[in-house]
Amino acid sequence: MTVAAAARRRLSPEHETRRFWHLTWTLAVTDFKLKFYGSVLGFAWTLVRPFAIFGVIWLVFAKVMGTGHNVKNYPAYVLMSLVLFQYTTGIVGMSLSCLVDRQNLLRKIRFPRLVIPLSVTLQCMFDLGLTMIAVFIFMAISGVYPAWSWFELVPLIAILTLFGTGLGLLLSVLFVRFRDMRPIWDVLSQMLFYASAVLYVATSVPENLQRPFLANPIAAVLTQMRHAVVDPTARTAAETIGGEARLLIPAGIVVVVALVGSWAFMREAPKVAENL
Repeated sequence: MTVAAAARRRLSPEHETRRFWHLTWTLAVTDFKLKFYGSVLGFAWTLVRPFAIFGVIWLVFAKVMGTGHNVKNYPAYVLMSLVLFQYTTGIVGMSLSCLVDRQNLLRKIRFPRLVIPLSVTLQCMFDLGLTMIAVFIFMAISGVYPAWSWFELVPLIAILTLFGTGLGLLLSVLFVRFRDMRPIWDVLSQMLFYASAVLYVATSVPENLQRPFLANPIAAVLTQMRHAVVDPTARTAAETIGGEARLLIPAGIVVVVALVGSWAFMREAPKVAENL
């Protein structure tokens, strides 16, 4: 092969695409392994946080305060909601500082900057996959068994992934310039937690507030998850929000966040190393 032919091969879109995803995969796998390096329990630590929080919530809200006694399979719903919520906010939280954390790499090596935040998303997907195994076991013990409707989890998780990645892309470039984004996100994530129907179900919200409440994409996804996975008799997200057409509101928010985040990142990516 001549030098010219080799150069054309290196610059071909197909080759660049493979290189891009190879770098993303390698970085995600490396970070995932390093996170548990030297740990006795290893990957089991991915289960500690969601199950610890679930244990406290289940004990306090379900047993002590009696919350959710009218909700079928309430413990299973809370656990699944916690896992999905933490997955989404985990993508955003890790993406927030990913460029600053990788500043030495950004200053020394030329590579697509998008590799870094996407590797964060991929790493969070690894965590989710391991956690879901334990969640499904718990649900089976609780009497919630697999059904064909569980396949709805795939598009629902894809929606959360798109939403979290888009928001993470936006905040990652803002964090390079404004370090105040960390405490701001900490406050916003807490507000989002209580506004996303994690500890309660959307149908418990007053009827006149359910439609604006489900404009929150996470609340809409968790409501549909309840119908598809936890309780088939529960109302779907479309029924709760007032029709399938109204689902275009949370769907539109997800798309806008993804587009704005991608645009902001692509616009700032060439100058990231200079601004760090």
